[in-house]
Amino acid sequence: MITRRQGLALLGASAAALAMPNIRTAAASGNFRIGWQKNGVLALAKRTGAIEKRLAPRGVTVTWSEFTSGPPLLEALGAGALDFVPTGDVPPLFAQAAGGNLVYVGTYKGTAAGSAILVHKQSPIQAIGDLKGRKVAFKRGSSAHNFTVKALRKAGLTVADIEALDLTPPDAAAAFKTGGIDAWSIWDPYFAIAEADPDTRVLTTAEGIVDSWSFFLGNGDFVRDQSEVIVEVLDELARTGVWAQANLDQTIPAIAEITGVPEPVTRTVLTRRGADLGKVQTLGDEAVAYQQALADEFHDLGILPKKLAITDIVWRPKAS
Repeated sequence: MITRRQGLALLGASAAALAMPNIRTAAASGNFRIGWQKNGVLALAKRTGAIEKRLAPRGVTVTWSEFTSGPPLLEALGAGALDFVPTGDVPPLFAQAAGGNLVYVGTYKGTAAGSAILVHKQSPIQAIGDLKGRKVAFKRGSSAHNFTVKALRKAGLTVADIEALDLTPPDAAAAFKTGGIDAWSIWDPYFAIAEADPDTRVLTTAEGIVDSWSFFLGNGDFVRDQSEVIVEVLDELARTGVWAQANLDQTIPAIAEITGVPEPVTRTVLTRRGADLGKVQTLGDEAVAYQQALADEFHDLGILPKKLAITDIVWRPKAS
């Protein structure tokens, strides 16, 4: 299960959202402010200093603020406290509905094998339908929220049929370990850490249930004024990801060092079926259509307070 050390490592600066005023006042011309989570190609770029090196000729410095999930990242971004962040599919919907000043600038399609609903090994829960009436934890407004909705639907259930608990990954990990919840919907690397515990069983992964789209978003003002920086950063992340995927023996210990997650667990994350760190690009029609369908669905379910037009906040780089 997740140890205290690993939990603290993954928790990182969860208080960053509370320090938003300090981040905001620190923003200045020539400073590119990145919000990040301890996973994926952005975390690897942080360790290697790839973005700093790429932007140095422009006289741009880079600062980093760590978060544990997408919703607070986008809150900070929309408020002008950050310039660039990664997130899953659901958080941008809530941020757009709230009127946050942000735009989609890039995407990377991950692997659906990297998200799962977990139960205890000896749990009587054997199928998704057995979750009815059970305590199921996921972070509201996260990609796990979407996965849970879709998984329950596959079994003819809705979120109203379970006792849904809105917990951050570290809080859910603790509750799962002590038996305070019956099931946990979660993504890597938290999934991989819990999966390594012999007392944990995978009820289902997201494979065949929901695609794994993730996104990079930028502050609207920053992207309008500094679009060249966004172009360079996305290109550098793609280069970093392609190299990392082709050199996993070097990538795995590097990311393990960042996260504090053991190398065997990190290898599990990076070698799941369909995993590819190099799939970084600007938004294509497929990604936009996916987000629009998700926004429509969440509005119809009463989860989103208003209808959204995703294209309203999609940035398209100018042709060179």
